[in-house]
Formats: sequence, structure tokens, C-alpha cells
Amino acid sequence: MAKQRDLLTFEVDEHKITALTAGPAEPTGKPLIAALHGGTYTARYFDVAGSPEGSFLDVAVAHGHPVVAFDRPGYGGSTALPPHANTFARHGELLDGVLARATEHFGADSVFLVGHSIGGMIALTIAAAEPHFPLIGVSATGMGAVIPSGGAAEALGSLPADETVDLPYDQRDQVMFGPEHTYRAEAVRQAHESYAPTPVRELVQAPKWPQEHLPAVAPRVRVPVHNALAEFDALWSSGPENVAAFAALFTAAPFVDASVARGTGHCIDHHTLGLATQLRQIAFAEECAHWAAARQAAGNES
Repeated sequence: MAKQRDLLTFEVDEHKITALTAGPAEPTGKPLIAALHGGTYTARYFDVAGSPEGSFLDVAVAHGHPVVAFDRPGYGGSTALPPHANTFARHGELLDGVLARATEHFGADSVFLVGHSIGGMIALTIAAAEPHFPLIGVSATGMGAVIPSGGAAEALGSLPADETVDLPYDQRDQVMFGPEHTYRAEAVRQAHESYAPTPVRELVQAPKWPQEHLPAVAPRVRVPVHNALAEFDALWSSGPENVAAFAALFTAAPFVDASVARGTGHCIDHHTLGLATQLRQIAFAEECAHWAAARQAAGNES
């Protein structure tokens, strides 16, 4: 069974970063999973039960993984950045430092990094640098290579850049969820508890990221990469050709697994079939752990 949820606070560069954690009742030696939420959410994104099996935290813990989900700067209890400094690169710098602290706190030998939407962009940014923690793989969901012109992402990005907005539930739900048959009413209720006011700077940067940053970031990622885009994503183009184009950019990754998350909308984890993606993420983390162990063994022999 999972431990009671715990709240932690880390300090890095005079910034406070808060986190939600859960873990198995006894240590298993499996990689620590670190999770970064997207825009308009807090770390509670990963504790919304999309399926009867529970939330991402529940599923990961049930398979033996400790999990730490961070409130990115400006969300939850984490220190907000001034508008001019609120960039994905700065988030990456701060969270890299926090991840190093969390690795020590949990006594983890390895870390599997999960990011959803903007959190996926930042996770890839961290992976493309030289992480100060033992990263073995990354899963970026709810983000890809192509944002359609004139869609919801550009509409959100047209808001006043230096403001913080708290969008009404119904407006968020229209963007975040797929057709009515793909989710449970209880998941929507819980999702509302994970919504948060959002710095518009993030929403302005996100539509530009695939063209302005992804082509440079992707070739520098040297760990395995998992990616899932929602079948009914209102923000991204999730056609097979775009999924394949995203995967092809990661030329230095040992292996890449990119696919469409069927029967889900943008907030994949909050849909009934979000469980399928979560199980794929857990399986991918196992593959990454095997890859990392084999690489280490080969290094010891040389």
C-alpha cells in the first residue's frame, strides 16, 4: 500500500520549491520518479484519479516506485518568478538543483523524470543539459512537435503576457478533456482541485517552443525518451506523422518510444484510459533501469 501523501519543501538559489510525495511502505530499490506538471495545474495534477485504479501517484507506487511531484515556480507553495525571469530555461535550472536535493533526500540511485505538457518541455530541457542527478530516462506527455495554427494554444498565448490568470473551470475543461465518454465525472471534480492560477508568460512561450527550442534540445538528450500525445488533444497535432516527427528528433537517445494515447484528451492522466499511458511509463522506467545498469556494467568492464 502507498504511504500517506507527504509534503516537502526544498530550497535552491533562495527559491522555495514545494512537492507532493508518496512511496511504497517498504523500500524496493526501484528508481525515484520525479514529476513536473503542466500549465494551469499544481503538483496535484499527478494525484487525480482518472481511472478506478487511482492517480499516477497510486499507479507508480503500486509498482514499487517512490514518487515526488514538484510545484513548479509560481505554483502551489513554490516561489514565483518575476515575469522577465519566468522562462522554461530558468525553471529547468531551478528544478535541476531541486532534483539533486530530492535525490539525496530519498537516497535514490536513479531518477526517471516525467513531465506533462509544459512540464514535459522543461523535463526535456533538463535532460538535454548535464543533470546534477542520476537521470536514467524521461517521459514527456501531452506535448509534441506540432501545435496547429489558430488553435487553443495560440488563443491562450494571446493573453496579456505579464499577468496571472485563473481561467474558469468550464474553459479549462473544454481544453483539457476529450469527449464525454473518455472520462469520469469524479476525475473532473478532482481535476478542479488541481487547477491553479497561471502566469501567462508560460502560455505565451509554450506555442513557440516546438519550433524555437525543440530542434536544439532534442539532439542533446542522451537518455531514453518516452512520449505520448492524446488522441483528442485540443492543443497539439497528434497525428501519427507528427508523433513520428517528434521521435525522429532525438538522434542521441539510446531508444525512443512515442505513441498516441488513445481515448484521452490533453490531460491524459485524468482520463479513464490514462491508466494505459501510466502503465507504459512504468514499463518504460523499467527498461531505462535495465539500460542504465547495462551501461554501468559495461563501463566497469572497460
